[in-house]
Amino acid sequence: MAVIEWIRFFVAVLFLLSGLAIFFLEVFCTYRFKYVLNRMQLAATGDTLGIGLCLVGLMIANGWNMTTAKIALVIVFLWCASPVASHMISRLQMFTDKRLLDHCRIVMIRKKKKDGGGKREDGTV
Repeated sequence: MAVIEWIRFFVAVLFLLSGLAIFFLEVFCTYRFKYVLNRMQLAATGDTLGIGLCLVGLMIANGWNMTTAKIALVIVFLWCASPVASHMISRLQMFTDKRLLDHCRIVMIRKKKKDGGGKREDGTV
């Protein structure tokens, strides 16, 4: 029985360390990117994955009981709430940033003319 406990311990440590590694990468890359929407996407992904891995590690270390069920509910809540919250903050940034066109490239797709012989309005084929 002691071998199973050691295996469970090492699997829990593996999940916790991988979650901490995701957090460290998130912090490093958040300072590396310059535009706020890139930072927002990275922070939301890192938080969701990092917290999820750490909580799964805690679930494995704790064993199967009522606390594990509560931690599973926390994971489900965070997987639903964190991306939605970061999406709402990024939408606010998109609507209030006056320099958005400096950072984004918007591609306009024009319709072909029916009688133009396959040429677009700007003269290209």
